[in-house]
Amino acid sequence: METRELRYFVAVAEEFHFGRAAERLGIAQPPLSRAIKQLERRLGVQLLERTSRTVELTEAGKVLLREGQAALDAVDAAARRTRRAAAGEPKLVLVTKAGASSELLPKLLDAYAAEPGAVAVEVLLCGIGEQERLLRDGRADVGLLHRPFDSTTGLDIEELSTEGQILVLPKDHPLEGRTDLRMADIAGLPLPRWPHCDGGYPDGPGPEVHDHAQLLQLIALGRAVALLPETARIHLRRDLAFVPILDAPTVTTVIAWPPHSRSLALAGLIQTATRL
Repeated sequence: METRELRYFVAVAEEFHFGRAAERLGIAQPPLSRAIKQLERRLGVQLLERTSRTVELTEAGKVLLREGQAALDAVDAAARRTRRAAAGEPKLVLVTKAGASSELLPKLLDAYAAEPGAVAVEVLLCGIGEQERLLRDGRADVGLLHRPFDSTTGLDIEELSTEGQILVLPKDHPLEGRTDLRMADIAGLPLPRWPHCDGGYPDGPGPEVHDHAQLLQLIALGRAVALLPETARIHLRRDLAFVPILDAPTVTTVIAWPPHSRSLALAGLIQTATRL
């Protein structure tokens, strides 16, 4: 297969529409359709179910979408890392969710900077669920992720810490005076709905949110409550309160990186993180 064919197929599979995919790729629709048919002939399988109005993936198409995205990410990562290597000045790009690991991150950066042979570290702040893709496509070298919220499939990791969760709620909420809660106590409350990787949102009574700043504002307005790691309490706004949730799933912070990396600078940063 050619990377051009993969890019064409992934565009159609993600858009579920030949016209939108052609517009996204900057090409006309007829050559796009011919390229997909040629790819199906080359593989000897049907990838798409086409009707006059819809495009659906076959089981084979679902597999190629997943594998094709990973392959294209690897190609993009190779190009980005090659360009960065040619730039001359070594550095590491560390990705983390905006508002997360706010206690660990400054300690890690300061401790690593004091190590012999440390290189510059650029911090890339991202939205919910974006770290994995940024690590795979070469825009980041290393990331701080939080299980079970973030996927670490296919990445090398070291676990750094494990903590419980708290319920963050507005001041004067009826539950504010409780010393602790259980998951059953918060059933039916408007918990936030974070986006899936495809941009869609799960069903539920809570509001759709895409970043922590938006979430905290919605909580202060009384439109939501949220389960967050215990360390989030350190930087809570004055108009918010929290109560520990005794039986909530624990949150494990990990440092993650692509498995093929051979960077000595990255190894030094990981060693510093595990010591902390």
